[in-house]
Amino acid sequence: MKGAALLLFCGLWTVAGAQAQQHTTDAPHPEEKDKAEHKVEKQQEKIAKSSNVEIVGEKSFKEKELLTQLKEQITSISELGLTAARADDAAFFLELYYRKNGFPKVNVKYVMPGGSRLRLEIDEGPRITIGQVDFVGNETLPSDKLFEYFVGPTRERYSKAEKKLPYVKSDLDEGVDLVRRLYVSEGFLNVLVQAPNIHERDETIVDAAVAIVEGRRYAFGDITFAGNTVFGANELRQETADIVVEPYTDRRLADIPRRLQAFYKKHGYYSAKVDAAGNPEVANGGRVPVRVTISPGAIYYFDGVSATGLQRLRPSFVEKRFGTLSGQKYSPEMLDEKFREMMKTGLFSVLQVKPVAIDGDKLHLDIAIEEAKSKEFGFSLGYGSYAGLIVGASYRDRDMFGYGRPITTSLEYSGRGYKGEILYEDPWLFDTENHFKARVYSLTFDYDGYSKLELGGRMDLSRNFTKQYEFGAVLTARHVEVTSASIPDAFLGRTSYQVNSVGYTQTLDLRSSPLVSPRGLVVNNTFDYATNTLGSQIDFVRSTLRASYFIPFAPEKKTVDLNSAAEDEASKLRRFFRQSSLAFGARFGVIKGLKGTEIPIDERFFNGGANSVRSFGERNLGPHVEGNPIGGEFFSVYNAEYTFPIFGELQGAVFVDAGNLLPSADTAGFDDMRYGVGIGLRYKLPIGPLRLDYGVNPSPRADEDFGAFHFSFGFAF
Repeated sequence: MKGAALLLFCGLWTVAGAQAQQHTTDAPHPEEKDKAEHKVEKQQEKIAKSSNVEIVGEKSFKEKELLTQLKEQITSISELGLTAARADDAAFFLELYYRKNGFPKVNVKYVMPGGSRLRLEIDEGPRITIGQVDFVGNETLPSDKLFEYFVGPTRERYSKAEKKLPYVKSDLDEGVDLVRRLYVSEGFLNVLVQAPNIHERDETIVDAAVAIVEGRRYAFGDITFAGNTVFGANELRQETADIVVEPYTDRRLADIPRRLQAFYKKHGYYSAKVDAAGNPEVANGGRVPVRVTISPGAIYYFDGVSATGLQRLRPSFVEKRFGTLSGQKYSPEMLDEKFREMMKTGLFSVLQVKPVAIDGDKLHLDIAIEEAKSKEFGFSLGYGSYAGLIVGASYRDRDMFGYGRPITTSLEYSGRGYKGEILYEDPWLFDTENHFKARVYSLTFDYDGYSKLELGGRMDLSRNFTKQYEFGAVLTARHVEVTSASIPDAFLGRTSYQVNSVGYTQTLDLRSSPLVSPRGLVVNNTFDYATNTLGSQIDFVRSTLRASYFIPFAPEKKTVDLNSAAEDEASKLRRFFRQSSLAFGARFGVIKGLKGTEIPIDERFFNGGANSVRSFGERNLGPHVEGNPIGGEFFSVYNAEYTFPIFGELQGAVFVDAGNLLPSADTAGFDDMRYGVGIGLRYKLPIGPLRLDYGVNPSPRADEDFGAFHFSFGFAF
């Protein structure tokens, strides 16, 4: 349906394959475990509310809150009976709760009046908060940063809006250790951070002083290599360059072997061993020399595949997919890419690939598999501003005859017509890297000005020559019947015809994430040629070109989040810009009749709508007859859009569109350009955004609207 609004929302409920993504293990599923724990907590809270426990003397907390904190102890008393030991436990944990909230002088006594009754008598004492914290001796790190680490354990239990943090001695002792570890991470290996000196300003506020002896700051010195390094020292140093520019720490020293082992494995040295040793005691001017010892071992090659756990899928499917690696030098990237390719098929819930070294320099792949349910029933419900209500159903078998080839049947009803389709896919035609698709369909659709019936089929043969570039050949056969029309015959062209064509598609996709927050460039080109040699009743050539570029509005920067108001606002501003994006798009299309062929209305291009110039209704930009669009032989569309965060997954957008639609390919160019400016809302979903746009026509002509609303799904261009 050319120019039709896309489905607003699609919900999919899997019937047979509902458990496809769950890993079958002996351990309980995390969601089930959480539900069980939540159920236990609810039971404990219920017991606590109905318990025979009385709390007296509480002033700062409600009795209900305190009983909830004691739910485990009360449950124990309820189930096992009241004893002095269990009563003492309840008093102890109640004191602990108070102390964690800044009541260090609290005293809780228990009384057992008789029977199963328990009374907890509380003498809260004053609530003490942290006042001024002074750091002495910190010449390198700022006090505000040290403060956040010092009070970090307490801060975890309170929001940043809390200005008066409670004094909890155990938290501050832990905070001292966090300050020390912060210094160590900055290269101060011998730093001394003393226990805080606590001074009571009054009975409700304490001040603290923390003495620090920073000592020498260590950095990485000369990096020397020993053993059979294979690669040059400069190349190896380059692999660790981002590590050694940081302050020297044991953790960063341990990162060097991990980084270099990954480097050697990337080059086929599967069993490479790397060790790094540094000695701060011999540091010259604080620069620690590091000696790296390397044993690369042999270069390994993939050799053979075995799969276990298959039930419906034939073993040859897995063996052939991974078997393409046989004889190639070991590469973790290639293995990971093949793993991802397999998981994308939806055939597996578990796919564990274990390389096993054999014969000194070969790797056999042992693959353990749990198959996902292959049959799936789907239901979709949505709304488009042009198509209206959209209801669909589909049935899919991902593993037809055990060969891993999917077939899908679908039916769809919209406010403008019906569509039925059968799609067969073979991602590895004849066990090659060529992708094959065959589609047959039937549809009816009511456009403004005419209605049609279409029967057709399409075959695509494509191949990814690189991760970014795909080329495909296309063969189509369609029969089109204009069943009714309010447009005069002179502007319709042929109303019943067969059109068969051959063509190609090519796509260069450099985007980092095509579905959500894309970054980068995508270019797509199509070409098709319809000729009577193929049995077509009309002859033409048609081509389209699309280019879109998505860029972040500001580069993402890693920052330390401090608790000062100014820094907090700066962090919010940086986050706002990181979640914003700027996008540009351009599209062109031309169709030219051959041998004097007049292009029928259903083969022409249309412009305007949710995915083109948004100041016009769907297909409403361009030539009209008696109020109905009649299309053209050349179109162009240009878009610029800035999106920005509002709240959660909700985004706002402002955009500028331009485009034209010309009746004849002979006059292709930039004449009769029309424009649109507007605003919109986006709601981000894992499969793309929901969109609501309103575009304004800055120079409406007679019989043209001032603007148009569009409700749609997916990116605009």
